This record gives sequence, C-alpha cells and structure tokens, in this order.
Amino acid sequence: MKQAVVDFLRKPTLIEQQQKNSDIFHDDIPISAINPNLSTDRHIPVLNNYFFRNKDIYISKHNRYAPYPTHTHLFLEMNYVLFGHADEIVNGKQIHLQAGDLLLLDVGSKHSIGYLGENDILINLLFRDKNISINLLNDLRRSKSVLYEFLINRVTNKDHQSEDNYLIFHKQKNNEVQVTLEAMIEEYFSHREFSNSIIKNYLSILLIQLVRNYTIKAKQASATQNLMIKILRDVTQNYRDITLSKVARKYNYNKNYLSNIFKKEVGKTFSEIVTQERLIQAHTLINSTTIPIADIIDQVGISNKNFFYRKYKNQYQIMPGKERQQALR
Repeated sequence: MKQAVVDFLRKPTLIEQQQKNSDIFHDDIPISAINPNLSTDRHIPVLNNYFFRNKDIYISKHNRYAPYPTHTHLFLEMNYVLFGHADEIVNGKQIHLQAGDLLLLDVGSKHSIGYLGENDILINLLFRDKNISINLLNDLRRSKSVLYEFLINRVTNKDHQSEDNYLIFHKQKNNEVQVTLEAMIEEYFSHREFSNSIIKNYLSILLIQLVRNYTIKAKQASATQNLMIKILRDVTQNYRDITLSKVARKYNYNKNYLSNIFKKEVGKTFSEIVTQERLIQAHTLINSTTIPIADIIDQVGISNKNFFYRKYKNQYQIMPGKERQQALR
C-alpha cells in the first residue's frame, strides 16, 4: 500500500483527537444515517443506506481511542484489521482480531467495537446485497464453502436472522486476500477516476479468494435456492425485456406458483427484482457514460420516466441528473 495512504490512515481525525482527549465516545454518524423506526423497535441504533448515496461500496477508518457502542445495520459490513488488533462483541460473543484478520457481518448483526489504540487501524467496508454478483454465485456453486452458503442465504433471503450471522477469516500464509483488501483501501482513499467501478470488481475478486482460501465445507444449497440463482442470473442477463411469463415457461412452472415461491425465497417480488436490476444498470451508465438519461431509461427497459426517477431516488438517495454532475467533476 502507498505510504501516503498509510500516513493518511494513521493521522488522527478530529473525532479521534476529541476521543483521545476526553476518553469518551463521540458519535460522528449523522442522524439521517439512522433508521428511527427500526432503532426504536430494536432498542439500538440501526444504520440505513445513507453511506451509499453516490457510491456502491463505502470504506472508512474506524475511529480510535474510545469503544464504539452496540449497533446494527441494513447492509453487509467487513471489518479488516490493517494494523494492530481489535476486539468486538458480535451477537453477544467476544471476538479478537489480529492484523490481517477479516470479520464479515450480515445484515442485522449486533456488534460493538472495543477501544482501539494508536497503532490499531481497523477498516470498515460496507456493501449491499446487490453488490453480490449472481454470476459470481453461480461460478462458486460447486465450492459448497461456508462463504458460499452465507452469500446464497443472503441473496435468497434465508437464515440471516440467526445468531451466527457472521464469518471470521483469520490471516493465512497465502496473503492474496490481504493484498486485494489493501488494493481496495488504496483505491478508495486515492480518489482516482473510475474508482467505484474498480472497487466493485475488487469485491468480486475478494469473495472468490475467500472461497478459495477458506475451505471449510457447508451444507449444499437446496434445489429451490439453485433455481432462484438461475432466475436471478436470467434477470441480470435479460433485464431489458424479461418477464415472469417467459421465466415460467423456461423452467416449466405455473406463473402464479413461481411468483409465490420467488417472493418467499428472495424476499421481493419478481417485478421488484427486475426494476432493481434495471436501476443498477442505469446507475452504471449514468456514472460512466455521457448517454442522455432519457436514452438510458429506454435502454434499461423502463417506459415510464416518472416511475424511473421516483425509484432511482429511492434506491440511491439522489436524482440521476445530480449524480451525473457529481460523477463528471
């Protein structure tokens, strides 16, 4: 990793200076990043998708010099110990992490982080379900690893409320996982052109490397889960004109029956998933091309412009025109 990035991460932030001087936790999370209803129901702060307003993956250094209280979130999180060590409590279980260790937390995991000293650098990497590539899962299907089971359960809405909804990857002699993680960190904090796209691809590489390097076996995915993966892959490949009727004919299912099991397994309706995929494709085009937004709406298969703008704002917390302006800066 470039020394300039290391120096930046070691340099105390304003919050860190305040915590070091007072030995008291100072919250730097804006109120708009907290879901008020879920926080009230669960009696702990629940972080929403605030961090993904104009990026797909959010990376930050965890503030040192004070313990971080128990919280949960509506996205997946990786905690990577770049230097030193870290202690966490996840769903009531004590976890100790050394330099090079990685903790993967599912949506809904309750965790707190202990005091970090001057030489303890913990990196938070946040991402969402949609960043888990369906084609990637299909490629990993034969591995039947713990990580594969974790990811497929996440995508097909299964078992992610269990008490063990986290995975720990301890540092190994083969350090390719650490190399990829540190490349992601360097890319993120270097603020270079196309960094969002590069980091998304790094995430896919990272997940493959974790499967390759951590070979603990898990139970095989069910036939229904595998069918859902096939259908989700069809959506990613044919999002512009795919319909539930076409999918039902392809897999020889009754349309209404398939609709019901899809909603049960995936947690969203087929039309919601198709719309989500179209928005993802539009988001990529808006941020990486100069194609007029009206043309992009048509290219991704959405006919109602008002529907597109409303759904885009809901998913990315920003209007497409404003996001393009930010991307072109």
